[in-house]
Amino acid sequence: MADTGTLTRADLADAINRQVGLSRSDSINMIESILGHLSKALIGGENVKISGFGTFILRDKKQRIGRNPKTGVEVPITPRRVLTFRASQTVRQKVK
Repeated sequence: MADTGTLTRADLADAINRQVGLSRSDSINMIESILGHLSKALIGGENVKISGFGTFILRDKKQRIGRNPKTGVEVPITPRRVLTFRASQTVRQKVK
């Protein structure tokens, strides 16, 4: 993993390369394919569950009134779709 504390696609590909023995290009293609499937499902409005890891959940938020903290002026916040992640119990226990 990089020194910045961020896990990148290249880090994942390197791990697959070392642990499974796939070539570097095959490892990168595998990561891109997995992320592509995940993205397509989310774009299509599906939730994505990865057993033992967690669930990516799409939520639709309704329009509401917000307030500019600096000026106090009320501003309408438009309806939108948000993506949330809920970690599995296994991951939560390991992170503690």
